[in-house]
Amino acid sequence: MPLRHKSAQKRARQTPKRTEYNKHFKAKIKSALKSVLSSKQKSAAEKELKKAVSVLDKAAVKGIIHRNNAANKKSLLTRYVNKLK
Repeated sequence: MPLRHKSAQKRARQTPKRTEYNKHFKAKIKSALKSVLSSKQKSAAEKELKKAVSVLDKAAVKGIIHRNNAANKKSLLTRYVNKLK
């Protein structure tokens, strides 16, 4: 059964595109987190942390993740980096 309302038709066109974009961005977030958490040297981890914070902030601004979620992830990563020697 086809969608009757124009707005519903437009949503049906937009949703797959948006979903694909969000998947791509969430994958970027996950890889940024992993790169920080896999770093064992403090200097390397700090560089990766800077990149990860940037990715998280962009995702929060664009509404891909909630801003509190981004803040929690940044906090977790910062604590990890600060514990390194």
